[in-house]
Amino acid sequence: MNGSTAATPVEPCDFTVFGGTGDLALRKLLPALYLRDRDGQLPDGFRIVGVSRAEADDEGYRVMVEAALVEHVPSDELDATVVRRLLGRLHHVTLDVEDVADWHRLHERLKDGAASDDVIRVFYLAVAPALFGPICDHLDQFGLATERSRVVLEKPVGTDLATARAVNEAVGRVFDESHIFRIDHYLGKESVQNLLVTRFANTFLEPLWNSHWVDHVQITVSESLGVGERGSYYDRSGALRDMVQNHLLQLLCLVAMEPPTYVDRETVRDEKLKVLQALRPMTPDLVDRDTVAGQYAAGLCDGAAAPSYADEVGHTSDTETFVAIKTEVQNWRWAGVPFYLRTGKRMSERLSEIVVVFKEPPHPMFPHSEGTSEANRLHIRVQPDEGMRLHMTAKEPGPGGIRLRPVSLDLSYATAFGQRSPDAYERLLMDVVRGNTTLFMRRDEVEAAWTWVAPILERWSEPTHRPRRYPAGTHGPFAANTLLERDGRSWQETGIE
Repeated sequence: MNGSTAATPVEPCDFTVFGGTGDLALRKLLPALYLRDRDGQLPDGFRIVGVSRAEADDEGYRVMVEAALVEHVPSDELDATVVRRLLGRLHHVTLDVEDVADWHRLHERLKDGAASDDVIRVFYLAVAPALFGPICDHLDQFGLATERSRVVLEKPVGTDLATARAVNEAVGRVFDESHIFRIDHYLGKESVQNLLVTRFANTFLEPLWNSHWVDHVQITVSESLGVGERGSYYDRSGALRDMVQNHLLQLLCLVAMEPPTYVDRETVRDEKLKVLQALRPMTPDLVDRDTVAGQYAAGLCDGAAAPSYADEVGHTSDTETFVAIKTEVQNWRWAGVPFYLRTGKRMSERLSEIVVVFKEPPHPMFPHSEGTSEANRLHIRVQPDEGMRLHMTAKEPGPGGIRLRPVSLDLSYATAFGQRSPDAYERLLMDVVRGNTTLFMRRDEVEAAWTWVAPILERWSEPTHRPRRYPAGTHGPFAANTLLERDGRSWQETGIE
């Protein structure tokens, strides 16, 4: 098992991926299914059907997927026997969404298995959101959207509140909300889930997890890569839509949510919704004061020259590749505690991290001590090298007076548990087959997030708004530092080494 604990097999399933020859399917979804197969979680009768406009038969699709596995799965994780087994599960259907004859072919393929009316069907829509509604309508028309069917929606669900509602309405006409899985892969990461366990299975933190003891919270999701081949999509989206509306707000919700009665598929989502509804509304004045948009210029990233965003997309653009926001959760627990959100491309490192900074001690107990002390901080590393670090102040050993020194308590998941952490998609895809919606966004969550983001989008769309430039390979525009410095704070640039 290569260090992984044995996994409980899921039920047999027809797992259909629309966009089956696309980047997401080949880079993430199919490697994730391979790894679940390797760990014994895919039973006999688990079929994978790739659907795309590519003119490929089953054998041609298998060749394509095998090449993708070699490219995207570490060589020490590849097992020739498992690869052959996975390839044997694969089928491909060439389909144009508007061509009824193509839908007949898909219908025949999915109906040709034993007990096909009772089998679990997963339809993963790794395609543009504009196709979500038409695909669901055709699934309904051809009798494929049964009581045992689930549909998975890739982000973004819409581009604003109106389009998100339109997508939700279109999909909701065919599938019950309990069968709709709006996926945010950040919620499948080990450290994100461990945040819930850290908060709610350990009593020592709960008395401190509030405005009495927490000074502020920072959430950073930075990437060293540029937009690359996603330039066309990204130029219509930008960092606010691509990252803040979903990933960063979901992380904020898990940090700030109240303890649910128990951790279950609806109780967790109920509490996350309350956080989104409690976020301080962003008026035009607050947008001007508490948000920063940036765009990377040419620079040096990962030791190599990096082009500007304009050079990568091929034209001058006002699309933001960096966002920093100061906000507040206006409820009893968090009133007055700033939450600082930051995300960007072409930054100094690839890092996703939550930092909870606690307040200084209320009284200096060691007035004649030497050395330095720092505010206690809890760093929760989401990626890479998942883990946690608690920064504390201790006395440095030695005779004489007291010399203070910052130290840390470290938890590396790889070291502590000695086994491989499954990729987020591995966990989430299996949850879809099981029908477990806990780690997926509910319709009201998505629309609440868009409601909060809407005033920022509107203000930034004005002609006078221009993103601030920052050199590739840095921490973003200088104005993002000012956002904290005027509050007497600074970004925490070091976490788990």
